[in-house]
Amino acid sequence: MPELVLELNGRTWTLDASRPYTLGRDPQGDVVLDDARVSWRHATISWSGRSWVIEDHSSTNGTFVRGQRIHQMEIGPGSAVHLGNATDGPALKLSGAAAPAAQPQQQPYAAQGAGPGWAQQAPQPQAPEQGQQPPRPAGQVPRQQGPGGAAGAPPVYGDRSPTTFHQLALGRVMRIGRALENELVVSDLQVSRHHAEFHATPDGRFEIRDLGSHNGTYVNGMPIAKGGSALLGPNDIVGVGHSTFRIVGDRLEEFVDTGEVSFSARHLTVTVDGGKQILKDVSFGVPEKSLIAVIGPSGSGKSTLLKALTGYRPANQGDVLYDNRNLYKQFAELRQRIGLVPQDDILHKELTVKKALKYAAKLRFPADTTGEEREARINEVLRELKLDIHKEKKVTSLSGGQRKRVSVALELLTKPSLIFLDEPTSGLDPGMDRDVMQLLRGLADDGRTVLVVTHSVAELAICDKLLVMAPGGSVAYFGPPEEALNFFGYETWADVFSAFENYRDYDWAGRWKGSQHYQMYAADIDAVAPQSVNVPQQQAMKPPKPQSWGSQLTTLVRRYVSVIASDKGFLALTVILPAVLGSVSLLIDSDKTLLVNPIVTKSGVHVANGTATTVLLILAVGACFAGAANSVRELIKERVIYERERATGLSRSAYLMSKVIVLGVVTLLQGALVGAIGFGSRTVPDKGLVLTGLPKVELTLPIMALGFASMMFGLVISSLVKTAEKTMPLLVMFAIVQVVFTGCLFILNGTIGVNQFSYLMPARWAVAASGATLDFNNIFPNQDDPTSTDPLWNHTAGVWAMDMVALIALGVLCGFFVARFLRRHEPEVMRK
Repeated sequence: MPELVLELNGRTWTLDASRPYTLGRDPQGDVVLDDARVSWRHATISWSGRSWVIEDHSSTNGTFVRGQRIHQMEIGPGSAVHLGNATDGPALKLSGAAAPAAQPQQQPYAAQGAGPGWAQQAPQPQAPEQGQQPPRPAGQVPRQQGPGGAAGAPPVYGDRSPTTFHQLALGRVMRIGRALENELVVSDLQVSRHHAEFHATPDGRFEIRDLGSHNGTYVNGMPIAKGGSALLGPNDIVGVGHSTFRIVGDRLEEFVDTGEVSFSARHLTVTVDGGKQILKDVSFGVPEKSLIAVIGPSGSGKSTLLKALTGYRPANQGDVLYDNRNLYKQFAELRQRIGLVPQDDILHKELTVKKALKYAAKLRFPADTTGEEREARINEVLRELKLDIHKEKKVTSLSGGQRKRVSVALELLTKPSLIFLDEPTSGLDPGMDRDVMQLLRGLADDGRTVLVVTHSVAELAICDKLLVMAPGGSVAYFGPPEEALNFFGYETWADVFSAFENYRDYDWAGRWKGSQHYQMYAADIDAVAPQSVNVPQQQAMKPPKPQSWGSQLTTLVRRYVSVIASDKGFLALTVILPAVLGSVSLLIDSDKTLLVNPIVTKSGVHVANGTATTVLLILAVGACFAGAANSVRELIKERVIYERERATGLSRSAYLMSKVIVLGVVTLLQGALVGAIGFGSRTVPDKGLVLTGLPKVELTLPIMALGFASMMFGLVISSLVKTAEKTMPLLVMFAIVQVVFTGCLFILNGTIGVNQFSYLMPARWAVAASGATLDFNNIFPNQDDPTSTDPLWNHTAGVWAMDMVALIALGVLCGFFVARFLRRHEPEVMRK
């Protein structure tokens, strides 16, 4: 049978056709490639019976032949295969010449990726730690020890072997970026094309200068000013995308975060108002490439723990360590390496899968990322999660399990090393439950740490570790899932949860800490100190924005228009609702006239013109209801999406302005339709106060502005409520209150307290502006005191303009409050 020879960096392997050969970073594989871009089990080469075939195993960065990414392809002598990158990834050259036979566990080679002109040195392989278990064969579940467990603590981040070495020279500049012309090329879409530069100072020190990067340059986890610089000490760590750098002498050490990171929580305690602890001294640690499940009864603090672990709501006491780096103090940088999939979907269900991911990629990747680069990353993620066949389907048409995959795909766009999921199997049938958990198992196997909060106990066996929370927020167990039931002394999880309920005052945490399992899996959690760097006092973390404010606004507007355009029911309602409300006003006065003078009886008594006030009342209420109905659900239904996108760098003001622009245009058009129907066929004054020749337009403008101001009030309601169900009662209440304070039902002027309160109501100013045009003081006089007039109704251009300005000012004031209320739905670490 034919033999095939692989050549790489001067090393050769001879493959015979009797068995397949695995390629990847797994030290137990046949061809070991110690490169950050190569997956753990990247690909397999085997003899098919008629030719040699290479098969990619859904690797993160792909396998390439002649520049094209492949999944399975026939190869032979003369072929060249790139792993991890089509241009500068490890290149396997194939030939048919004889060579030494392939040996397992070859020594790893130096990582690729340094720019031209800079010396590299291969890092030396490290021996496994004492007691470390070898990687498991396919299909088996690893039982590695966590940090501080029996297998020993993970290495401190600063003591890891660097991925690559680069030589620094005095008087020269080393530029870092995504573009190939940089001296140090970082193939990471989180990195700008020209991101930063290392400079040598005259006194022999080095500094890092940001080149206006989009996602920021960090020193010890803290961002330096855009375009600014910072001097570097011997222990300082520079963060650029998923890579970190440390200067040792005249050498620059690069550490690429490939996802294989340890993660631990130390003594997390969360206290709420009143001093009640809802999370009590939670400590655990997990090694790299692990899948951890968190279970527990209601009230055990699972959601609180998830917020503490992600930095959304930092614990009052304790630390969260990402590869021994303090997450809370270095959140601004590390947030880019953390993915969070909430229980609710974090995408717009009205869009297709690919379009939803396209907008997410546009918001999360730097502005200098090309459309082709974003498209390639989207397609890569879709293939990895087996979603490519569903990419043109609307998210709402997918099954529950498929929708959860799309949410995971959205988070995988930026290649996070640590992924959290909150109840991903909630509401799914057992088959989908298993599929989702197997998906998470695969994500962990491919070099990520995955933590999932779940109520399902059916698939716990595929997890590496299980964390069981007891009532009150303390740890009742942490360790291998297959040992948990035996630890509690019950046969089923139903019995364990019943025991939690029946013995709520029992010291479950004390039982755990006094057990042998605690000594094996958690006792030494404090044995390894966090990385020693100078970190400023924790402060509000305003993450750099990947896109400029204007670019974010454009993307958000386009996405929102796409969402609305795909919702045919909403489009129909936006036309039908104002048309019906405007038509109702035509029922008033059978000959469809709007009298412009008060009615004078035979005895000479002036009687108020009820037609004018009634018609204006109906049109005003219609504009109020239509405007508020457009927006009253918009923020609450997107709250989960906003929370996640805000943590990734979304501008709050750009998000709010996108809503104002799109909903404002819709609402103004509705107001124009209401006014056109209500005033179009009626007799109005011959001249307007401001628009002299267009009195009907002058009457319609306050109705349009009223709709806009009501839309802003609707956003206030939507930003305040906790559930969408509460919006409708508040919408009805808002509309009814506007009816009372229009001034059409009773005279407001002169009523102490009530009149002043009416100034807060947009309907008061809108009716006043139209009333000024119609001269309400004349056609709707105060019957009790004909000499009393309402100053807001004076028939002058100045009063009309003042009424309109007040109406617009109310809308602006509402916008200010909405922006403030939106702050409550952001990660707390960003607003301390």
